[in-house]
Amino acid sequence: MMSDILALIYPWVKSLHLIAVISWMAGLLYLPRLFVYHTEAAENDPQRAVFSKMETRLLRMIMNPAMIATWVFGLTLVLTPGIVDWSVGWPWVKAAMVILLSWFHHWLGRQRSMLAKGTCAVPARRFRLMNELPTAAMVVIVVMVIARPF
Repeated sequence: MMSDILALIYPWVKSLHLIAVISWMAGLLYLPRLFVYHTEAAENDPQRAVFSKMETRLLRMIMNPAMIATWVFGLTLVLTPGIVDWSVGWPWVKAAMVILLSWFHHWLGRQRSMLAKGTCAVPARRFRLMNELPTAAMVVIVVMVIARPF
């Protein structure tokens, strides 16, 4: 039966989910910082090309696969019987934060494309401020999952 299989692999799925989340969060925290350096570099500074390459590799090789893995393993956990009680509030708050982080991920991807084309109008200060979003969402998620306040 499917529920028996999900219960059997639960510790492995949970472990893989946590590994994926850590990898994804690392990218969500680092990519905006790269954007700050990129936008602060002078137009003719060769470092801009280096930042662009770093941004592309981080997004494509680490962040995108980590986000997909986070979602796949997270949804597998949600489907495991007895793990999530949707009649209480914490899973809904956590889900909202994961959707917010997914939106942020895609927003970062759009900014990376515009930076590569030289059409990004977002100032370094905004990237610095946006860098706080994944931290705040992470704090809320951890509190929801560990403390389950409601």
